[in-house]
Amino acid sequence: MKKNDFKNHNEYIEYLKTMKVAVVGLGIGNINLFKHLAKKGVHVTGFDKNDDFTDLRKYIEEYPHASLITGPDYLDKLAGYDVIFKTQSMKRDLPQFLDAIKSGATLTSEMWEFIKYCNAKIIAVTGSSGKTTTTTLIGELLKQQGYKVWVGGNIGTPLFHRLDDIDVNDYVVLELASCQLQMFCNKSPNISVITNITPNHLDFHDDYDEYIYCKSIIFKYQKSDDIIILNQDNDITRQLRESVQSKAYMFSMTEKYDKENSINGAYLHDNAIYVNIDKNIKRMLDVNDIKIPGRHNIENYMAAILATYSLVEQATVKHVATTFNGVEHRVEYVRTVNGVRFYNDSIGTTPSRTVASLHCFDKKVILIAGGYDKNISYDIMGPLINEKVKGLVLMGQTKKKIKQAYTDYSCTATLCEASTMEEAVRKAFNMAKEGDIIILSPASAAFDMFKNFEVKGNIYKQIVNSL
Repeated sequence: MKKNDFKNHNEYIEYLKTMKVAVVGLGIGNINLFKHLAKKGVHVTGFDKNDDFTDLRKYIEEYPHASLITGPDYLDKLAGYDVIFKTQSMKRDLPQFLDAIKSGATLTSEMWEFIKYCNAKIIAVTGSSGKTTTTTLIGELLKQQGYKVWVGGNIGTPLFHRLDDIDVNDYVVLELASCQLQMFCNKSPNISVITNITPNHLDFHDDYDEYIYCKSIIFKYQKSDDIIILNQDNDITRQLRESVQSKAYMFSMTEKYDKENSINGAYLHDNAIYVNIDKNIKRMLDVNDIKIPGRHNIENYMAAILATYSLVEQATVKHVATTFNGVEHRVEYVRTVNGVRFYNDSIGTTPSRTVASLHCFDKKVILIAGGYDKNISYDIMGPLINEKVKGLVLMGQTKKKIKQAYTDYSCTATLCEASTMEEAVRKAFNMAKEGDIIILSPASAAFDMFKNFEVKGNIYKQIVNSL
């Protein structure tokens, strides 16, 4: 049996049992993959630069064919492995991976193999911002309609080890990051969504063009009856429509897809979301019914409604809109202290995300920003600060870049710097008066001071709740 001739994932596992398998990077997704392969009897080794795996070492005591290699030189020990599962955050062109490939190894990923062998219908979402909320909304709409739904991918839930449990009649909803799409197989989701594309992750990709290309892979292998949903108001995604071979549905806050327009899609009219599919126009949702704030969330609902249009009733859409409170760390209300409202938007890891988040509010805010530098421009922060910020607290690697934008645009917001999150919250609170809003929206990644944006947001909330 050749390595690409497997009918299902069980045959693939049997093939892996004849191979020497490496799982590189033992984060959330890969640690579950590693355990699954060990349990299935695969000769598998887990690789990670960290050594803190006490629980995992206990787990594999009953699996003599499973082992761990850890430490700073862990990547130099990949020689001799036949199949290598890399974690999504690692570049595929690392010298150690390239050497292994030259020696005959196959480089793959948990998500790549999941999509290959998943028999359920897949709806997948990517984009520079809005993808987690849109993914969650699609999952909620399907669940409320009565479908059995599996939500996973970049949203934090790995699914390869659940393939035995996923039925052909279920629905799988995936959030896919650009680094996951970079390792794609020749199979695209049945329904794909690109919420928008703006510069992001340029520390991972060679350049912006490669980043855009990776996003577009989500529909590259779609069939003619599959669906791709694109943002008409975003320059890049609008242009991508020209290369689509499947059905294209567009969504727009500014254009109308009425009977005079041959484009299928969702649009805003009379303070409601309308859908036009094959000149059948339907009013789907009043904007006032949407519980989570912000114009960008209207876009997220448009995308989710289009993705589930043939599957979900209008009453279900309204029920979700009026009850869904949003996703943690995304303009998440934390607490009111002495009349000052605190919000956590730690997912705001790019300037464009922070721009969208601050436009949720109809008044100027006190903004805590800054973090890990992903090598993207902060020029748009100047106009944002002038328009939406009355007080600015900067921290982390990018504080100099944001401060430069502040200076270039002659901003007048009160400005200070902090070296810790506790200091940033204290300084922001000292600026505030009753009725003010304080929001953490870093416009930067978290990795300079925190493990990830969730940890950053949770620490911020802990500090706020201790005031």
